[in-house]
Amino acid sequence: MKNVLENVDLKVEIKKKESKLLIENLQNDLMVLQQQMKELKIPMLILFEGWDGSGKGVCINKLVNQLDTRAYTVYSIQPADEAEKRKPVMWRYWQKVPVYGKISIFDESWYQEIAWAEFEEEDFEENRIERYEQIKAFERQLADDGYVLVKLFLHISQEEQKKRQDEQLHDRATTWQVTRRDQKQNRNYEKFFKIFDSMIQRTHTEYAPWYLISAEDDYYGKVQFMRIIRDVMQKAIDQKRQGQHRIDWVVPNRFDLMPIPRLNEVNLEISLSDEAYKEEKGDAGKRLAELHNYLYQKKIPLIVLYEGWDASGKGGNIRRLTQSLDPRGYRVIPTVAPDYVEKNHHYLWRFWRDLPKTGHIAIFDRTWYGRVMVERVENLCREDEWKRAYREINEFEATLDDWGAIIVKFWIQIDQEEQLRRFNDRQNNPDKQWKITEEDWRNREKWPLYEEAINEMLQKTHTNYAPWTIIEGNDKKYARVKAMRTIIKAIEQRMD
Repeated sequence: MKNVLENVDLKVEIKKKESKLLIENLQNDLMVLQQQMKELKIPMLILFEGWDGSGKGVCINKLVNQLDTRAYTVYSIQPADEAEKRKPVMWRYWQKVPVYGKISIFDESWYQEIAWAEFEEEDFEENRIERYEQIKAFERQLADDGYVLVKLFLHISQEEQKKRQDEQLHDRATTWQVTRRDQKQNRNYEKFFKIFDSMIQRTHTEYAPWYLISAEDDYYGKVQFMRIIRDVMQKAIDQKRQGQHRIDWVVPNRFDLMPIPRLNEVNLEISLSDEAYKEEKGDAGKRLAELHNYLYQKKIPLIVLYEGWDASGKGGNIRRLTQSLDPRGYRVIPTVAPDYVEKNHHYLWRFWRDLPKTGHIAIFDRTWYGRVMVERVENLCREDEWKRAYREINEFEATLDDWGAIIVKFWIQIDQEEQLRRFNDRQNNPDKQWKITEEDWRNREKWPLYEEAINEMLQKTHTNYAPWTIIEGNDKKYARVKAMRTIIKAIEQRMD
């Protein structure tokens, strides 16, 4: 590959007086554009990357000088702490994704993390493809959702970096700004040059392009980055006003799907006697308790997803499962309609937020699959949004698998007659009436539409790393034991 950083002209300069006037005009432009972005609910992420000492902090200060402080947040990214290390790599960055209409500004980002990982980690080569695929998926998912990404790389020479470090070290007021890590980067400039160059080429995409800026001359660098941000903002505003949603990016399929039966092929006559249920549930419960300790000791996260028809028995199934678990090591996350903040984020944002730490269990009572079921059937999102969600979900679950999580996905299947019987039982029992709503009855009328959506969901997201298990749910006892046995098998396979 040809080096792209070599094409950056480090000799360009601009006079201080000229730059001052240009910067003042650009700051005024950005102030106006920020308000328009806020009104149009266009979210934005601005990444300041580059060499240590290249002036990232000074540039951020110039950028925010005239902006509305309520509409942006600046994040200074440091090496992950112990708590963050127990989450997927991209987890902490999803927490910093802004709501629609606001801006997140990063003083270094996921790119410094991957650059230092390549420099320091012996096994990085084995994980290189997965790490870069996770980054590109993250950025493309945000771009598809209307986020604007600006990735700025401030480039300086090794000599200029050393000169700036020496100047800071000789001034007591700035000595603290030069860390051992900064000095290590300068000593290994050629190696980092290759790492940065490869990183830029691997992640320069149509939806999240890199902008390379010569920062050798401080004044020139400030003018250039502000021009870039101004132009990107203006383009995003024009596109939003013209009603342009997104471009259909060319993304290769990385997921091998497995065959799975359609819902009408599932045998719902399977049942379990009371005696067999009591014995099998007891045995499964004891084994689950043992395996929960194993997960904790080995720091393996387990993510269990429950989907199914209304009244299919998800709640009862989850209760029987958790009876065998240490309550300090699991959490049940009931998924309801998104609130105002959740609606103003990418739909996966709230699920990233609820991922467990290593060694713990997260049990989702309804999940991110609502995007391709209820949101699809009820027209709560556009057709292009739910159609691309299959790929986004497969990418999300692949990231969890790369992290080391065990993923167990249940669809609890019942027939219409059994659902009607349970609905009537709830309606006629004062202790259960809270479980039935008008929406449940209304959804029942759309059974064929939901069945079509569910079949497509199962077929397009049944992967070897996150397979679906269809549970025959007409008999609740059988359904509960099968769920427990499925989880046991998944953990034991990981042990092997």
